[in-house]
Amino acid sequence: MRQQSGTDIGQPQGQRIGYVRVSTVAQTLEQQQAALDAAGVDKTFSDTMSGARDDRPGLASLLSYVREGDTVVVWKLDRLGRNTLHILETVRELTNRGVTLVSVTDGIDSSTAAGRMMIGVLGSLAEYERELVKERTQLKRVASHANGTKFGRPRKVQDAQNVATARRMKADGHAARDIAKFLGVSRATLYRYLGEGAA
Repeated sequence: MRQQSGTDIGQPQGQRIGYVRVSTVAQTLEQQQAALDAAGVDKTFSDTMSGARDDRPGLASLLSYVREGDTVVVWKLDRLGRNTLHILETVRELTNRGVTLVSVTDGIDSSTAAGRMMIGVLGSLAEYERELVKERTQLKRVASHANGTKFGRPRKVQDAQNVATARRMKADGHAARDIAKFLGVSRATLYRYLGEGAA
C-alpha cells in the first residue's frame, strides 16, 4: 500500500481513500492500515501526531485530493478530528463535496440511511456542545459583573488565567474570534496569550 503525503492531480473518480492517524510514537499504524486494506482502500494518507494539533499535513492532503464520488475510509471516526466539533466539520465538508465517509470500527457509512442518521446524531451533539459553551460564557460574564470585574485590559493574574483558557479552547477546536470574544479581548491580545502559552 503506497503511503501518500502530497497532493496528486488527475486521479480517477470513485476511489476508496484511507486516512490513518496515531497520537504517539508508542502507537502503530499497522492495525488501522490492516482494517483499511480489508475495506479495499486504494490509497492511504497518514499522520503521526496528536489529534489536538492543527497542522496535520496528511489530512490536509486528503481533503485536497478527494473528489466527488470518492469514499474516505477511516478506522474510527475520532481519527478525523480532535473533538466532536472538529470531526463534524470534516464530515460536513466531505459530505457537501459528494464524498462518502466510511468508519469501519464504528459501522458508519454515510451512503446509507443509518450512517446519515449517525452523522445527524453527531451534529446534534456538536450543537449541544456549542450551546453549553454559550451558556458557560454567559454565566461567566454574569458572575464577573456581580463580582465587580472590569472588562478592560486584564491584570497579570487575569492574564495567566486567560492564557490557560485560551490554550484550552484552542486545543478544543474553537476559532480565534470565538476565543477572543469569550475572553473579552482583542485578536492581538489573544495571539499574545497563545504565544506566551506556547513559550
